[in-house]
Amino acid sequence: MPPLITTRLQLRELTQSDDDARFTLALVNDPDFHRFIGDRGVRTLEDAREYLKKGPLTMYKTHGFGMYCVELHNGTPIGQAGLIRRDGLDDVDIGFAFLPQYRGQGFAREAAHAVMAWAQEQLGLQRIVAIASPENHPSIGVLEEIGLKKQGRITLPGSNDPLLLMVWEV
Repeated sequence: MPPLITTRLQLRELTQSDDDARFTLALVNDPDFHRFIGDRGVRTLEDAREYLKKGPLTMYKTHGFGMYCVELHNGTPIGQAGLIRRDGLDDVDIGFAFLPQYRGQGFAREAAHAVMAWAQEQLGLQRIVAIASPENHPSIGVLEEIGLKKQGRITLPGSNDPLLLMVWEV
């Protein structure tokens, strides 16, 4: 993916750099990340590098997309947004997560909207899904704002937690 540029943001591929590892370590250990997305067991910079290698970097190579670093135009990383191929879902899944101090300012909507446009225009996707904890009302609101509609509940392999399934399709 070429960098995506929006009014306030830029989205780029993640790397195993120290900066991206430190940022990822902070993001995935935020209490709301644990609550709504899950504890990924990332506790050290080395864990974060391995998480990036096995997650986004492998996804880029395998599928041509993944989660991207969302930055302010000055290069400050504030979140991640992107597309994922996930076990238990037949369709490409859009996801996002932001550091607490950058929530509630429209950044998630702006980044997710850019990802959706890129997925439709450049990848030609005609159906994109999202999963969310039913209690994660802010994320559900963002997903609705970018055009996804609630379709029901789903439980992913290896989990007992029912999630809300949301869908956008042509």
